[in-house]
Amino acid sequence: MAFAPSSQVAGQRDILVSIFLRGGMDGLSAVIPFGEGGRYYDRRPSIAIREPGAGAGAAVDLDGFFGLHPSLAPLKDVWDAGALTILHAAGSPDPSRSHFDAMGTMERGTPGIKTTPSGWINRHLQTAAWQNDSPFRAIGMGAMLQSSLRGPVSTFSLSSITDFHLNGREDQAAAMAATLSSLYQIAAPTQAIHQHAASVFASMDVLNQLNPDQYQPANGAAYPDSEFGEALKQVALLIKSDLGLEVACVDLGGWDTHEGQGAADGWFAGLVDDLGRGLQAFYTDLYDLMANITVVTMSEFGRRLEENASGGTDHGHGNVMFVMGGGAVSTVYADWPTLASDALDDGDLAVTTDYRDILSEILVNRLGSDQIETVFPGHLATLPGLIQPRG
Repeated sequence: MAFAPSSQVAGQRDILVSIFLRGGMDGLSAVIPFGEGGRYYDRRPSIAIREPGAGAGAAVDLDGFFGLHPSLAPLKDVWDAGALTILHAAGSPDPSRSHFDAMGTMERGTPGIKTTPSGWINRHLQTAAWQNDSPFRAIGMGAMLQSSLRGPVSTFSLSSITDFHLNGREDQAAAMAATLSSLYQIAAPTQAIHQHAASVFASMDVLNQLNPDQYQPANGAAYPDSEFGEALKQVALLIKSDLGLEVACVDLGGWDTHEGQGAADGWFAGLVDDLGRGLQAFYTDLYDLMANITVVTMSEFGRRLEENASGGTDHGHGNVMFVMGGGAVSTVYADWPTLASDALDDGDLAVTTDYRDILSEILVNRLGSDQIETVFPGHLATLPGLIQPRG
């Protein structure tokens, strides 16, 4: 059953998958500026990633200056395919080092302003020139709806496809759903509530027809056995099921590496392994559709340049963003401020590319938005010219 034709996959506009790396990812360990030499290595004596060619645990060279963490090596396949844009020294201009505040305002699309009532994705959906009545238009994977999805346009969170059902005995599920649906038809106080209830029950009917346990990823794709891997796999299933999906949000947490961060091995390496294998599997699984899908990652802030006394990194500023798929071209884009002491922002990598600029370019060039000033109020976007327009 399809609520709406899959116009995104058919070629009119991209499906957007937004991935939030919660906790503050260390972009200087994910994409290593080994070309900085001592300005990088001297400040990270125990957690720095070796330069390419320096033996086991060395960075994967990208362009002679930047390299991937070795646990992100699966992304080199996507890079070699010409479908991975990496932005360095990117992020929010908000100087906050509070996870809660920085995440909240970043997802609202109004850095430093906590009172914005809606998220940037919801505002995009509000202002889109097309109509899509599918209840699957925008989904947040996880127990709680992401702030970027909150607002007047109906969206919902989904812990898993399997768990989206009424609680109770399995053999009575159909009867319970029919009874509740009848009650809403009789007693719903407003037409809007009745329509919302009908949408929920229709959603349950559709999802009950899907079987993620039997899903076989295409092209030999192997998702990591993790919550993140499972979330991406279920997003892939939803895309292939032609349900009118426009936006999916996925989270990967655990990036607050204040101690015992590790270098080529350890805590951080495990996180980027999950990230890299998950993204590579998603790209491989949806290879035939990736020209019409854009994946973007972001994190509330980066980490400080200097490691701390506990072998970790504290809250910083500038960071890395990845864009994969539709419109991406393999390059590391950085208005690179360098790691010279006088170029740092209070000891941190400076932010020289506003994350709203790259999101704006994705929305304009891949999702057909012409209302960027509403999506990101108060921000005059400067499009970096990285994300290619749809043909």
